[in-house]
Amino acid sequence: MAEDVSTITSEADDQMKKAISHLESELIKIRAGKANPQMIDGILVDYYGSSMPISQAANISVMDARTLSIQPWEKNMLQPIEKAILAANIGITPQNDGNLIRLFLPPLTEERRRELVKRCHNEAEHSRIAIRNIRRDAIEQVKKQEKNGLSKDAMKDAETKVQQITDRYIALIEKHLAAKEKEIMSV
Repeated sequence: MAEDVSTITSEADDQMKKAISHLESELIKIRAGKANPQMIDGILVDYYGSSMPISQAANISVMDARTLSIQPWEKNMLQPIEKAILAANIGITPQNDGNLIRLFLPPLTEERRRELVKRCHNEAEHSRIAIRNIRRDAIEQVKKQEKNGLSKDAMKDAETKVQQITDRYIALIEKHLAAKEKEIMSV
């Protein structure tokens, strides 16, 4: 019986870890107005008749917090890369100086920052819901074990353990949310 309860709690813990990992990956996607080479990952450029990501035709680097630098490996690729960025409609106009392309990110407005914070809160709420559902399922499994001969005290202990795990992960969600909110709202 005890190993069944510990299996239930460890499975709940593993599932909650996955929910936190998902939250982290979703928060990374929310841009905080800082230059990041991943912003242009999905943009394809025509390179001698075949489409390929810009990162395979040029060196992409961060010059400062709001500027990306794209240096093609061949000078004749400046125009196709510039056209691909314009066609991607990412809201940034490339600046071509003959050797490299610079992308200047406009500063975020207060309104846009608030929208991004709302998105972060929505993602955090989805994670909280997922963790609460995992808790509910784990407690239901514990209650099924009671019908199979688990004592009431052991059931209460297992429920307490599941709740402690839940509380730990909910606190972790709040920590990630606060850090991302601070990152977005800092000017």
